[in-house]
Amino acid sequence: MAVFDLFRGRAEPQPVPETKASATGPVVHWSGGGRIAWTPRDTVSLTRAGFVGNPVGFRVVKVIAEAAASLPLILQDSAARYSEHPWLALLNRPNGAQVRSEFLETLYGQMLLSGNGYIEAVEAEGVPVELHVLRSDRMHVVPGPDGWPVAYDYVVGAKKHRFDMVGGQPVCHIRSFHPQDDHYGLSPLEASGTAIDVHNSAARWSKALLDNAARPSGAIVYSGAEGQGTMSADQYDRLVSEMEAHHTGARNAGRPMLLEGGLDWKPMGFSPSDMEFQKTKEAAARDIAIAFGVPPMLLGIPGDATYANYQEAHRAFYRLTVLPLAGKVLGALSNWLSELSGEALVLGPDLDQIPALAEEREARWRRVANADFLTDAEKRVALGFPAMPEENADA
Repeated sequence: MAVFDLFRGRAEPQPVPETKASATGPVVHWSGGGRIAWTPRDTVSLTRAGFVGNPVGFRVVKVIAEAAASLPLILQDSAARYSEHPWLALLNRPNGAQVRSEFLETLYGQMLLSGNGYIEAVEAEGVPVELHVLRSDRMHVVPGPDGWPVAYDYVVGAKKHRFDMVGGQPVCHIRSFHPQDDHYGLSPLEASGTAIDVHNSAARWSKALLDNAARPSGAIVYSGAEGQGTMSADQYDRLVSEMEAHHTGARNAGRPMLLEGGLDWKPMGFSPSDMEFQKTKEAAARDIAIAFGVPPMLLGIPGDATYANYQEAHRAFYRLTVLPLAGKVLGALSNWLSELSGEALVLGPDLDQIPALAEEREARWRRVANADFLTDAEKRVALGFPAMPEENADA
């Protein structure tokens, strides 16, 4: 009878276990749907065109990643700053193949090229002993019923390894802001895709121009008998083959041309559109640099006078690009390591040891030192140091 009562709706209601979850999670996060959230300009193609095959893209990624990876780091909590700690030892030698600078440069490079950074932790007895940066183009988010990631798939060809995120955090996913995606970040490389295409097309155009004696050399005009201006097919093929064999390319630059009867040479010069083509290439280079946050002055791109001098541009580069990126990555890394190790510590860049900010540091220290209304403990906090312990503060 219990079965029939169930169909009649008379069964006793069973309590549903309550779990904490975001009210919008099941609606919002499924918009990603586990797909790779790139436009037809996928990560591999963009990296090949904008980093491997473009000098401006290569340089801006390298200069940001190397500057951020070379920042001196500090590790502290609310009471002390540590010069020796297992976290620092782990970062100094994250794995057997990399040191800290190589590890962080790889991580920052992945963030710049794909908008996403993935770090794998290798644990022994519940303690992370190795850190590895995973390639972003091989990682796939696996969302759960509530929309939040429950696993990550690392796919190489036909092989796949799944990192289960339920009950642990073996992978740290750091992503840039993307207004239309809930699982993947937006990279500067994708935002500058159009400028990269323009710059690459201009480079190919310049290469083709060099292959054709570095200028639009001219036109050969044929005047046949009785005003006939049409060549036979054999005559045309012969003329084209001789021009390609004896009068094109750097090897044949400057070679005199011998024309037979009926052929006349009309020299040509650059058109106004040809003269403006180089400016288009320089404008595209500036757009790429701006998308990544690198002042064009630092890359030697002409026509940019935004900053008064090189030193000011260098300081703006650190303040507006390097430090925000490093703060975002190191903050996420600190939270992740805190969950793995159980220690609430903060990892960040040491602003007092950055040469580009020396002038700002001196002015800041001078203002704080002259602030007589602050105690020594408050001055330490204002300068980014932990507050002094109670017994030292009263001394």
